[in-house]
Amino acid sequence: MALSDYTSELISTANSLASPGKGILAVDESTKTIGKRLGSIGVENTEANRQAYRGMLFTAPGLGEFISGAILFEETLFQNHLDGDSMVSKLGRLGIIPGIKVDKGLRPLAGAGAVETLCTGLDGLIERAADYYAQGARFAKWRAVLQITSDGGPTALAVRENAWGLARYARSVQESGLVPIVEPEILMDGNHSIETTACIQEHVIQEVYNACQANGVLLEGTLLKPSMTVPGADCSTQSDPAQVAAMTVRTLERSVPASVPGIVFLSGGLSEEAASVYLNQMNTIERKAKWNLGFSYGRALQHSCLKGWGGTNIEAGQKALLARAQANSEASLGRYVPGSQPSSDEQLFVSGYTY
Repeated sequence: MALSDYTSELISTANSLASPGKGILAVDESTKTIGKRLGSIGVENTEANRQAYRGMLFTAPGLGEFISGAILFEETLFQNHLDGDSMVSKLGRLGIIPGIKVDKGLRPLAGAGAVETLCTGLDGLIERAADYYAQGARFAKWRAVLQITSDGGPTALAVRENAWGLARYARSVQESGLVPIVEPEILMDGNHSIETTACIQEHVIQEVYNACQANGVLLEGTLLKPSMTVPGADCSTQSDPAQVAAMTVRTLERSVPASVPGIVFLSGGLSEEAASVYLNQMNTIERKAKWNLGFSYGRALQHSCLKGWGGTNIEAGQKALLARAQANSEASLGRYVPGSQPSSDEQLFVSGYTY
């Protein structure tokens, strides 16, 4: 089948994922990364424990009121719950659309800066995406990473290659019926100002959409997953939520086509509370385009949840997950009252974060 055979379905799925008041749960950590998270609460990184943890997430009562989709790691997409039901079925019962991380991770980009990378996984992607579609996935995610450095990074080569990779991925998965989440993440590492971030982010996102146009990507059947426009983590002048929100919205208005139905932010190392507060502030600003501003959080939805679960306490884990899901649902409507839901203000930033 060709992209044209999936056009109406892709648009419908993208609009469902971008439903007002809902966001996406990113639970696509690689086996190594989820191992670090489990290790932090003293739980061994075994398939049974990964199954138990993710099964706890996917059976939280009423989660679908706040969450429209869940990004899975390949193991989870094909896994059953402890009760024998498939993980896909568990999500379906909550009204949550299953998605899948399809990239194969980051590799050094030859000819570019020392820290610059290229995301891999294009080989055989159309065929893999068809298998994921058959298993029940309806959207995909691919994470490209760029870093602002004191020696002039990201380089033009890194920007161009990562934009092209995102566009090739987007076109490829659409050929198999999956809505692509396009994720050009700009790391928080560095001491640069918020103005520097905004300037570079505008250019990066514009390059991504130039590449998408060249590859014939159906923009109405995509979502954008950007970082928020924030200063570097080591910048001496940190911005308040109002400035972050204003700069982020301005950046998006200058670079994202109006035909994209939804923008779902990554939390990128922000604390749980900050991720909600910043998103809420953005949704109090009148925008020139009508895209839905939502969330696609991993750590900012799971941090307190993981601690609450602790390996055995399903009720505490689900309670913490639902609290953050509701907070971010309210934030995506501009209705979140800071501190109204239990949260952690613990900084989740990790320098040079990979997964």
